[in-house]
Amino acid sequence: MSIDQLNSNDVAPILAFGAHPDDIEFGCGGVIARETQAGRKAHMAICSLGEAASNGTPELRAAESRAAAELLGATVEFVQLDGDGKLEICAAHAIKLAQIIRRVRPSTVLATTWYDNQHPDHARLGQLVRDAARLARYGGLEELKGHEPHAIQQLFFYAVTPEGEPPNVTPILIDVSPAQVINAWQAAMNAHVTQASTRDYIDLQLNRARLWGARAGVAHATALFPNDPLLFESLTHVGKGARQF
Repeated sequence: MSIDQLNSNDVAPILAFGAHPDDIEFGCGGVIARETQAGRKAHMAICSLGEAASNGTPELRAAESRAAAELLGATVEFVQLDGDGKLEICAAHAIKLAQIIRRVRPSTVLATTWYDNQHPDHARLGQLVRDAARLARYGGLEELKGHEPHAIQQLFFYAVTPEGEPPNVTPILIDVSPAQVINAWQAAMNAHVTQASTRDYIDLQLNRARLWGARAGVAHATALFPNDPLLFESLTHVGKGARQF
């Protein structure tokens, strides 16, 4: 599926950034599956090939990501920045990510959290995506002249590990309980065969989703951390609260 096909839908696509080939699947794969199964397009931008990983070659990890994206119903591309474990925060990287935002033209962007207590690439990518979302709006940057300026509606952060969850931000919870969503999510995580030998990441993510779901009275939920307060036109558009009053 091409980017042109992504933008042919009436609903603007969702764009997810990951620092490594498995971040999106493990951190918010259930959210991607939920969106695509509802008819929304999703695109994944992966900012390294996992070159520093203990298991798996860059070629294998890229192949795993392509298979996982297909299982989630998403498209995928790989972005060359500094490489796994070497990501630096700089204007050139933010501009490169802003180019992707302008090309895909999403309404919602997902990225790894900026919180420091996790893989440094995750925290740095979160900051870069936040900068990129702002730069994508500005018409005067010469490097971005290839595509029209674009303002996203929401920026949400996801945590690949519990340690990456920012402690002072109230998350929104996405219900990923439907069987077809869980099955697609689990299959996408299982596609990363090389990483399963390092740690039982799949069980970790499903248990996290069960814990968040238990707080909201559903079987599984994924926490997303908003960059800004959410704005609603009316209380009729607000979902139910996670607290079971």
